[in-house]
Amino acid sequence: MTDTANDLRSALDRYRLTVPEESHIQLCRYCELLWDWNSKINLTRHLDMDAFVSRDLVDTLKLSAHIESGAKILDVGSGGGVPGIPLAIVRPGLKVSLAESVGKKARVLDSIVRRLGIKTTVHARRGEAVLAKEKFDVVTVRAVASLRKLLFWFQKVPQSFDQMLLIKGPRWVEEQKEATEEGLMQNVNLTKLASYKSPGHDGESVVLSLRFPGPNEVEAVSSTEE
Repeated sequence: MTDTANDLRSALDRYRLTVPEESHIQLCRYCELLWDWNSKINLTRHLDMDAFVSRDLVDTLKLSAHIESGAKILDVGSGGGVPGIPLAIVRPGLKVSLAESVGKKARVLDSIVRRLGIKTTVHARRGEAVLAKEKFDVVTVRAVASLRKLLFWFQKVPQSFDQMLLIKGPRWVEEQKEATEEGLMQNVNLTKLASYKSPGHDGESVVLSLRFPGPNEVEAVSSTEE
């Protein structure tokens, strides 16, 4: 067993996480490829297995819990590939695509995906441009922009996805207020699906669901919480 594999198992045990056994090798390989590329182009701040598991993998698994089997996913602003690539690895039944508008990052992602041998399409375009031509079940967003900016961008293509799942930190309530003040929460259904603490870090992270109801649906509630 390689050092990376040992580190992954140790970190999974330390944070009491479970992923399919068959995904271990690909997760390790993904980290090795990502960290190697990171010495050439800035892709991630999480440069060891502990940070990858406690931040990237935790967020990915929290999102995964709210995605149905067989769903078609677009990960927007993928950067170094999280959560899209780990999601494709631990949930091989999902149809995952990545949207990364920075060309050199998109080329790196494409190289990583090909080296991993996973069936993931990389789009070197903004998410809105991809959605203008193709429909997805779920759009995933992590560490991309404020809620105000996301609503402004994606209100142009509301019928191109059924649901947007966002990972946000504790500032999400303030971001929601800002978006409301600018009139961007009208006809938007925003729901907090889960809240959790990232191991070893202060503050709470949340999984938010954002939907733009269709014209025949009842008037949306601007914000609900389970």
